[in-house]
Amino acid sequence: MSGIKLGKLPDRTAVKLSVLITPDLHRDLQDYAAAYAAAYGHEVAVADLVPAILSSFIDSDRSFRRRKKEG
Repeated sequence: MSGIKLGKLPDRTAVKLSVLITPDLHRDLQDYAAAYAAAYGHEVAVADLVPAILSSFIDSDRSFRRRKKEG
């Protein structure tokens, strides 16, 4: 036991993933990036937003979280 409250941080090594998306989805992601820039006052590349969008989607999927917790 380390004697501190915070546990060991998980592996945060980035994993590169290449995907093909439809032109419509690409336009939507560009529009989302523009909306993000308008909301927060700075531009962020679509490639930087995608991991956050995916993470948010998975975190909000209650059924998936329940099944993952059950093992």
